[in-house]
Amino acid sequence: MPTESDATQEARRYLEVCNACRYCEGYCAVFPAMTLRREFSTGDMQHLANLCHGCKGCYHSCQYAPPHAFGINLPSSFATIRNESYEQYAWPPALGNVFKRNGTVVSLVAALGIALALILTAVIQDPGVLYGAHAGPGAFYQVIPWWLMVVLAGGSLGFSVLALTVGAVRYWRGTGSKPGPVIAPAADATVDILTLRNLGGGGHGCNDTDEGFATHRRWSHQALMYGFLLCFASTSVATVYDHWLALEAPYAFLSLPVQLGTWGGALMLLGVIGLTWVKIVTDPVPVAKHLAGGEFALLALLFLVAATGLLLLGIRHTGAMGVLLAIHLGLVLSLFVTLPYSKMVHGLYRGLALYRSAQEKRTMKASSSD
Repeated sequence: MPTESDATQEARRYLEVCNACRYCEGYCAVFPAMTLRREFSTGDMQHLANLCHGCKGCYHSCQYAPPHAFGINLPSSFATIRNESYEQYAWPPALGNVFKRNGTVVSLVAALGIALALILTAVIQDPGVLYGAHAGPGAFYQVIPWWLMVVLAGGSLGFSVLALTVGAVRYWRGTGSKPGPVIAPAADATVDILTLRNLGGGGHGCNDTDEGFATHRRWSHQALMYGFLLCFASTSVATVYDHWLALEAPYAFLSLPVQLGTWGGALMLLGVIGLTWVKIVTDPVPVAKHLAGGEFALLALLFLVAATGLLLLGIRHTGAMGVLLAIHLGLVLSLFVTLPYSKMVHGLYRGLALYRSAQEKRTMKASSSD
């Protein structure tokens, strides 16, 4: 059973007031889901917390927010509950403690990933190969052998996929999700994910700095999300080129893998810069400040992955390519390893929360029409 926490108890008290008020019912997916409940189990609280996108609209519109005696601050409490759910459902369970010192761990893993890639490359390769200029098909593999890339990147990604899958199953069961319609809710949730509709704060944007609305966070989040997906698509297409079409990297600038990676990397940089700026200028009251270190560390790692990837494209025919390739591979390795134990996992849990919310709405609608 999910473990009760102070943040959960606090948020439950808030929701009892919110359920009577219902002023914010049209702001996001949280409040319609809240109205379907009269009592809130710990699993329900975790579901609602992961359904929350942190737009802060409810905080700035609430007549019971601080300095009122009720002191309602749902965005801050929900952020803490989300992080607790990441820790609770992580797999292997022992690694859930990583979320307690997330910023330090992400930074340390990034440093170790770079060091590992550089050391292995230096041990395997002659300095003349490592620092020499290489061009043409297979140039990357002349510096870092194909088998080493597969072992490092493939092994770390495979472990992350397994950990994320087990964590998702544990989350789905632990939050008390029930069977329901499948296809229509999946379509509804997919639209919400792709458009980030719930970062609209009732239609006008988020309240990041004050009660004024802005769309900076929504557009920055979309840039980062789609940039990451384009980079993943680039890697997938390059795999097809290499294994099925016998075309070895590096590829021409106008080739599909390079174009996908270039635009993806550029969007990731824009997204990271935008989200970092929003976090710096945001109102500190409706946020969980103790989580900021891990969030900034992850943004820095994503920035370095995108920046080194784009820089590698520019210098891939020079003698600096070998070292930069090892650094980029080490950063990618670090990102894969930390995926299940950083805020990146919020995309998976939030997607499941949106799916469950869509199921509940469809079930309620069907019951009402009977």
